[in-house]
Amino acid sequence: MIDEIDKKILNLLQENGRMSNAEIARRLKMAPSGILERIRKLESSGIIENYEVRLDHKKLGLVLTVFILVKTADPVGSTAIGHEIARIEEVQEVFYIAGEFNYLVKARVSHTDALTELLKKFGKIEGVIDTRTTLVLQEILETLRLDLSEVKERKNRRKRKE
Repeated sequence: MIDEIDKKILNLLQENGRMSNAEIARRLKMAPSGILERIRKLESSGIIENYEVRLDHKKLGLVLTVFILVKTADPVGSTAIGHEIARIEEVQEVFYIAGEFNYLVKARVSHTDALTELLKKFGKIEGVIDTRTTLVLQEILETLRLDLSEVKERKNRRKRKE
């Protein structure tokens, strides 16, 4: 688990992943070495998985965002087809879900012809029975930011000397 200082560091990094240790230290009124040590622990524990660049998909010509529900013949618990779907270039996210369909897929394409080609790729995957596609008209909110207020803090394990 993490403590309040870790949460503050994570919130700053979620705001700007390129923020320097020195800047984080300045904002939190801590030593840069302490910040570096905490960030390394957050990385080694897997809480910080990666640092990525967020691209503007529209400026790159990928103007259509679609969500595709995929029904498969996979036995319950098998995600083999999901892993195959994840290898398709246009696909950004794949979720194994409960309900009538097995997967929820998010993809981005440049135009409707590209969407048609994408759906043909799904149709070529053995075991795909049906798909339902929903076209996004407007993105209201899209973020990778996590609300850390609900994350429980770890107890301080250091014993005080009296």
